[in-house]
Amino acid sequence: MDPSIADLSRVQFALTALYHFLFVPLTLGLSFMLVLMESIYVMTGREVWRTVTRFWAKLFGINFVLGVATGLTMEFEFGTNWSYFSTYAGDIFGAPLAIEGLMAFFLEATMVGLMFFGWNRLSKVGHLAVTFLTALGTNLSALWILIANGWMQNPVGAVFNPATMRMEVHDFGAVLFNPVAQAKFVHTVSAGYVIASVFVLGVSAFYMLRGRFMPIARRSMAVAAAFGLLSSLSVVVLGDESGYTLTDNQKMKLAAIEAAWTTAPAPAGITVIGFPDVADRTTHFRIEVPWVLGLIATRSIDKTVTGISELVATAETRIESGLIAYRALEILKKTPDDVAAHATFAEHAHDLGYALLLKRTMADPTIATPAQIRAAAWSTVPDVPVLFWAFRLMAALGFCFIALFATAFVLVTLRRENTRWFLRCALCALPLPWVAAELGWLVAEYGRQPWAIDGVLPTGLGASTLSHAQIVTTIIGFTAIYGTMAVIEVGLMIRSIKHGPYEHLDIAPEPGDLPATPVTA
Repeated sequence: MDPSIADLSRVQFALTALYHFLFVPLTLGLSFMLVLMESIYVMTGREVWRTVTRFWAKLFGINFVLGVATGLTMEFEFGTNWSYFSTYAGDIFGAPLAIEGLMAFFLEATMVGLMFFGWNRLSKVGHLAVTFLTALGTNLSALWILIANGWMQNPVGAVFNPATMRMEVHDFGAVLFNPVAQAKFVHTVSAGYVIASVFVLGVSAFYMLRGRFMPIARRSMAVAAAFGLLSSLSVVVLGDESGYTLTDNQKMKLAAIEAAWTTAPAPAGITVIGFPDVADRTTHFRIEVPWVLGLIATRSIDKTVTGISELVATAETRIESGLIAYRALEILKKTPDDVAAHATFAEHAHDLGYALLLKRTMADPTIATPAQIRAAAWSTVPDVPVLFWAFRLMAALGFCFIALFATAFVLVTLRRENTRWFLRCALCALPLPWVAAELGWLVAEYGRQPWAIDGVLPTGLGASTLSHAQIVTTIIGFTAIYGTMAVIEVGLMIRSIKHGPYEHLDIAPEPGDLPATPVTA
């Protein structure tokens, strides 16, 4: 396999995934905010809350369509660009995606239609139930997709079958309750709730700065302030739990995020800021807070956080063990009934993936020299500076959101939400949660490299046999199509926001003359 083919396929998948995730988190968060808004309408009977719900539901719908369209493309890419990955791991990876389609996507796709067209056909409680089921289906979709992704991060509940040359499920319960998948799910959906809250807060601030649709803006801001404060706090707490899972399951990723080049005495301090130097394998001008990393990563004061150098040494040992499994597997291909080869392979099978790291530079890993094995071991280290800074920027933005929503909550409680400096801050904050979310995925996925399936299948071996021209053409095509879709999406959003929550009425109130309840013909 030409390594550049795999790299181009990675670029294509990264572009489509990052674009797709512009829409997913807003859908996740807005869906449950709609449930909250409509619940208030059902409990109070005030028509203004019906108008609030319908307005944000319209923006939810625009975003939902784009999320579905871009998500389908990603699923097809597993077959077009990552066919060997699909063959090697399809027995495990395909099951959650199939369940997502059958259990979650069909639910949300059915209920979203009833939600939009059932306002005058269903009872208040019936329509609220439909809205809730739409939100449930949306979040269940995220659950099953993150179970699949979590298995790539921590491949539990599966074994390699030398007879079929594939990974196969032996414990689906372990796949389902994978601690990495569960931590990723709650952290990801909480981030989606923050994105939706900032979106609602920002649009509400825009209306209030213009003095338009004040009854709608005030109520929307109140919901966003409370929902956003709880969500931003949960992101930090659940992000800490997500980081804790790295200690046992992805030690190299944790070491790279912290630029921990060597194992420090327990409890390790956390580097707040510094400048990682890959060439010298050190971090210059570091500012460290003692004990904090040890407490976060190990929940103790006597356990160490393993450094990069020690993890590379472990990888070197695992490569040597994996080569024994690789030689036994070559024997089993020719003589499947060889008992001694079966026993040898079973003993070293858990390290086979490490031997496959050598195939990026040579066709036959069994002839690797000690220097080549050492180089392959160092290839397990992801880009430390990228992960180091991406994580810190993401975390800094997370604390900024807590401050933003805490301020919003206080001002709303004191009925001083029309404070202009705060409204300007809320409006300027609109793009920031998307930046934080994309940085989070960068840390999660780039930090897993060089593995498509951590410790099992190197990324370079999972790609399809394609030409450079084919991949470059599809990258250009996707960029053009997605760029057009982005312009349409933003245009529709801006138009809907500009016309405001009374667009569905026969008459639209003039600015400054805004009824609390809509007027119907």
